[in-house]
Amino acid sequence: MTLAETPPMGWNSWDCYGTTVTEEEVLANAFFMAEHLLPFGWDTVVVDIQWYEPAARAGGYNEGAVLELDSYGRQLPAINRFPSAAGGLGFKPLADRIHSLGLKFGLHIMRGIPRQAVHQRLPSEGTAFTAGEVADKSSVCDWNTDNYGLDHDHPGAQAYYDSQVRLFAGWGVDFVKADDMLGPYFGAEIEAYRRALDRSGRDIVLSLSPGRAVSLARLEHLRGNAQMWRVSDDLWDVWEDVEAQFARLARWAPHQRPGAWADADMLPVGRIGQRAERGSERLSRLTLDEQRTMLTLWCVARSPLMLGCDLPSSPAETLDLLTNRDLLDAHGASTNNRELLRDGGLVLWAADSTASDDYFVAAFNTGTAGLSRTLPLADLGLPGPGASVAATVLSGAALLDGVEWHGHEAWSGRDAVIRPLLGRPALLVEVPPHGVHFYRFSRVRTP
Repeated sequence: MTLAETPPMGWNSWDCYGTTVTEEEVLANAFFMAEHLLPFGWDTVVVDIQWYEPAARAGGYNEGAVLELDSYGRQLPAINRFPSAAGGLGFKPLADRIHSLGLKFGLHIMRGIPRQAVHQRLPSEGTAFTAGEVADKSSVCDWNTDNYGLDHDHPGAQAYYDSQVRLFAGWGVDFVKADDMLGPYFGAEIEAYRRALDRSGRDIVLSLSPGRAVSLARLEHLRGNAQMWRVSDDLWDVWEDVEAQFARLARWAPHQRPGAWADADMLPVGRIGQRAERGSERLSRLTLDEQRTMLTLWCVARSPLMLGCDLPSSPAETLDLLTNRDLLDAHGASTNNRELLRDGGLVLWAADSTASDDYFVAAFNTGTAGLSRTLPLADLGLPGPGASVAATVLSGAALLDGVEWHGHEAWSGRDAVIRPLLGRPALLVEVPPHGVHFYRFSRVRTP
């Protein structure tokens, strides 16, 4: 299993297009990403669920849908939505186009084997078994009727996953989002998919969903089998969904490490809902402050970042959110990421840069009124006991035992305001409701 050294960053079609995304729409977002976001680390384009369903619709799933399958029961792109797949080419032409832009290509897949393959008694490639023999008809998803689970006591079950992933690898797939894996937790399915990926001959990132109440007791198993795993059900553009991730990420952030990332789910920023599962076309219902809070929390906790918006039609302020260098530096190169304090509406996080001597501090306000606090620098995780300071405001700098700390706030670009508190340097924060200040502190040693 190849390690993803930094948390993956990219775009996923779900929040915009649900089950209905087309090749043209995927490419429009890929072109935008390559031009505007690739220099900032955004590099993966993922086609979400039911790319093999010709009659897919917004707002849900067609029960008993007729899927596009090959003769071995493996999903193929619906030609009416992905015309370059005609002639049995699958996703290879689309993946090649995305790769030519310097990007990676990913797709979504459901756990198990299509029910249609079972009913048609299709053979499993390279075996003497049929789909019906390797399926576990008692194992079904509670929100989608496309698949049965697999019977992993049967040797043909692994062969089916091997065959499916071998097909994906031949197309040039770099990322697989495997759904219905974690709620409940299907350990045998996860291990079988990991084996199939390892046998495919291609480095492919495995992302597991949907993450209903995933326990830390699963940590080592998850690390051993996947590069990403969701820690919540689907997140949408409502404040309650974002606020709920504070507690989850406080639990998981200390365990983030290269190649094994707890995932707080997609970022519903910008323009979403064109043909989505929930709601109509809209700009994100999260305020700009709430969007900044969400992105800051994901970055300081080092969650993978997957955009849910239609990039070409999103407003300029969305691009500003996604290209903040201080945020992305914390996301890509930091350690010791942790929640420091939760006191009423005030939530403090900190992390240490691994690329410099800098320190990152996030001051969140989850409350409904503005928040003003003066916080000792020592309480923010800055090393060294605070030296006495004069009773004057020291804009952006404070002296700590021969170390002068210079700070600035990433979203506003303003210097941090340092003032004395009982003779020690402290940071003044004034944060709007549901907002955040994100600080980068750099130090310069003085004689």
